[in-house]
Amino acid sequence: MKSYLLGIDIGTGGCKTTILDSTGAFVSDGFAEYPTYHPKVGWSEQKATSWFPAFLSSLHIALEKGSVPPSAIIALCISASAHNAVLLDADGSVIRDTIMWTDQRSHDESEYLKAHFSESIFRISYQTPAPTWTLPQLMWIRRNEPEVFSRIHRLMFIKDYVRYQLTGNWCTDYIEAQGSMLFDNGAWKWSEELCAIGEIPARILPPIVEPQQVSGHITSEASRFTGIPEGTPVINGATDTALEHYCVGAIEEGACVVKVATASTVNIFGETAQPHPSGLTYSQIPKGLWSTCFATNSAAASLRWYRDTFCAMELREEITGGENVYSILDEEAAAVAPGSAGLFFHPYLMGERSPHWDPKLRGSFVGITAHHTRGHFNRAILEGVAFSIKENFEIAETLQPVQEICLVGGGAKSRIWTGIVADVLNKPIVKFEKDDSSYGAAMLAGVGVGVFESHERAIAKCRKLIGRIQPTPENAAAYEKAFALYCEIHADLKKTYNKL
Repeated sequence: MKSYLLGIDIGTGGCKTTILDSTGAFVSDGFAEYPTYHPKVGWSEQKATSWFPAFLSSLHIALEKGSVPPSAIIALCISASAHNAVLLDADGSVIRDTIMWTDQRSHDESEYLKAHFSESIFRISYQTPAPTWTLPQLMWIRRNEPEVFSRIHRLMFIKDYVRYQLTGNWCTDYIEAQGSMLFDNGAWKWSEELCAIGEIPARILPPIVEPQQVSGHITSEASRFTGIPEGTPVINGATDTALEHYCVGAIEEGACVVKVATASTVNIFGETAQPHPSGLTYSQIPKGLWSTCFATNSAAASLRWYRDTFCAMELREEITGGENVYSILDEEAAAVAPGSAGLFFHPYLMGERSPHWDPKLRGSFVGITAHHTRGHFNRAILEGVAFSIKENFEIAETLQPVQEICLVGGGAKSRIWTGIVADVLNKPIVKFEKDDSSYGAAMLAGVGVGVFESHERAIAKCRKLIGRIQPTPENAAAYEKAFALYCEIHADLKKTYNKL
């Protein structure tokens, strides 16, 4: 019987599964959305009960599309977004909804950490305190929900919780641990000092393993739900961003990957860590490689918000067999000239991470006139996110010059958005056929069970180049002028955003 590898990504917006065969060829994929809840301004939560049903739905879609019997899956691996703590009590029950990485409620805790412990935290974790990290989130829970905090018996991260449901094993990997702001990058273990700063009991933190390590096997109960044979090895996995880097072969010094997904990131790679106070610093799946990351909070999330808020009729039609709403929005945006006739969008729907690190920023459309159509608003969102990326890209280039960019993420599947990013950054873009973290997870599953003998061999077998997109000189020149206005608008409105 032919054998297959399964990759799973529990993303911020939904679950995607990807199936590869044992030669590294793509077979099929599936996707299922789930909601994020915003009970208060700046809050962002998900329910742990959403993830496993979405995984099952996306798995069954992928199996059916690929005509793959689940009994033929020989290994699987899971990824998810970082920073998101799933809290369990002594009975193994989830205590509260998961605070997501976009959540801004722990602003006061972050400011306290910056005021009193910034130097120690940066030295140990390579990070600057902000609400995106698990440490201030846990401090918020301790201060505001002490009865919840007192019941925490085990802390897991999203991918580790889903793997726990499949295997019964509790662990995480070092890349995920780095996303907590509780990991010591020098000693390569959980930091007793950082735990003490946050008054976090170290006993609740999981054991740390390698990303490609077998971290458990499918239980009989999980087998009944999934059809995957009991005893099938489950590879630990890593964060979604790390596996996106992995699947496009960014495992060498000098690479640059820009991600346009729920969030957007600009990542540069080196054999030595380059911690930056405005960025995020992570090791990568091949040990000895580091990335410095600069991150926009709401990239494709801005477009999804716009779709969900203003395109209800088109969404209903899509559900009943109509055209994909994102395709409609792209077509309308493509009919508008670069610059959106002076309409600007700032993507601060959930505050902003780098370079501003300001949870009080707010999103805005500026420059609206009676001339503007929905297409102008569509394009302004794509351009506004690209301008936000450019703010981060300019900082990244102070650390390392960039010759070309590998673009990944769901937003990168949009031809018009890809072209806008190339023009705004004025750099050539390299595109690969598959750049999903679920694809990278399937590749890592193959390495974990020896189907691929090395990371390099997995990349050689699975990565397929589509081509290069060159910037258009006249568009790049126009966007350079528009970018200056984008920055000026931000400077003018920053005080107003904070007053709001």
